[in-house]
Amino acid sequence: MKPIATLTAAMAPMTGTGRRMAVLAASALLMLGLLATRAPAQETAAVASAAAADTAYIFNTLLFLVGGFLVMWMAAGFAMLEAGLVRSKNVSMQCVKNIALYSIAGLMYWLIGYNLMYTGVDGGYVGSFSLIYGLDPVGLKDADTAALLETGYSTASDWFFQMVFVATSASIVSGTLAERIKLWPFLVFVVLLTGFIYPIAGSWQWGHGWLYKMGFSDFAGSTLVHSVGGWAALTGALLLGARKGKYSAGGVTPMPGSSIPLATLGTFILWLGWFGFNGASQLAMGTIGDISDVSRIFVNTNMAAASGVVVTMILLQAIYKKVDVTMTLNGALAGLVAITAEPLAPSVAQAVLIGGVGGIIVVFAVPMLDRLKIDDVVGAVPVHLLAGIWGTFIVPLSNDSTSYGVQLIGILAYGAFTVVCSLAVWAVLKATLGIRVSEEDEMAGLDKAEIGVEAYPEFAAN
Repeated sequence: MKPIATLTAAMAPMTGTGRRMAVLAASALLMLGLLATRAPAQETAAVASAAAADTAYIFNTLLFLVGGFLVMWMAAGFAMLEAGLVRSKNVSMQCVKNIALYSIAGLMYWLIGYNLMYTGVDGGYVGSFSLIYGLDPVGLKDADTAALLETGYSTASDWFFQMVFVATSASIVSGTLAERIKLWPFLVFVVLLTGFIYPIAGSWQWGHGWLYKMGFSDFAGSTLVHSVGGWAALTGALLLGARKGKYSAGGVTPMPGSSIPLATLGTFILWLGWFGFNGASQLAMGTIGDISDVSRIFVNTNMAAASGVVVTMILLQAIYKKVDVTMTLNGALAGLVAITAEPLAPSVAQAVLIGGVGGIIVVFAVPMLDRLKIDDVVGAVPVHLLAGIWGTFIVPLSNDSTSYGVQLIGILAYGAFTVVCSLAVWAVLKATLGIRVSEEDEMAGLDKAEIGVEAYPEFAAN
């Protein structure tokens, strides 16, 4: 109270209006001091709690947005990887397919996909068939803000983050079927994959459907994204057939890609984007625990990819006496796919093991497909389908809340559903629009036949 006494002493010489104003000011200061010192503890706690909720909301939303644009950047990675691994006469076609499928995925997921995947699943098999997903209102009012704080993040950021995953699944199909599929039938398949097949499958786990209730676990999508895309690609390859001249009585004819540097750049872009793919799948960044978990996910993701590369190189040198660069690139991607099902729980040593097995899968699965005369231009089936199955099955190694039996049920369920749906769609497209270009167009290259613009007009001889 010493400041009040000092103020009172200072008022002594004052008279009249000046003194009355000074008394009022002193009284106001006294009341403010008393209110500040006697504020209820629960009121202070409420203010702190509201501030913490706001902070968590902001950081969670930021995680979705940053993770989302990193995964969107993976679309560029897929485009460059595929452009580098196809022949020069087909590069423009791959570029068009990749920008088109990303755009279609966004439109279809907004129109119907998100609601199918997340709205009203409630332990079942599919969400709502309602059209158009609603985003955050413009000019948020207090009531809107309170509702958003209940979720812990912006609904728009959640939609964006989930949407870029859909496009990833479609990109897998694009690479496998390169150099002989027609543009528009492929895009029709993308419409159905991104609007219906992927969202319904995703609802079973991420939409809290029947597999989620069973205890199936797929943290960031080794099966939900990668194996679903891999199954769709495999069924398409079976109905489409191999490229002309790829297989003959004399064996397998190599068809080298147009640009190894471009494919390598695409791989590094995908590797970078995967930190958003896996890291942001933590779905929260508002606490010390959450951001620590995101950091751990980054480390495990990186180490699994590195292990995939090294194991692939060692095996290639031991078996073939040469290190194939395209297999090495796929070794990195297989390690990334494998760790995606559970990037948080493993120790670094376990992440190295999981990613290394992904590399082993690539080395042995690529020649196996050739023996079966299944033409997978970029090696997407070994990388995304088989390494995805491995990563999903091995989750209980580090996560004791899951079981191998339930993981296997989930793997088989996703495989059966995607194969049946994809085969049906591909078969209808083959019988109606036709899915394969003519032999003459294939020999000339799809840049000329389907696009009309050659990527390398001055030297695209093959």
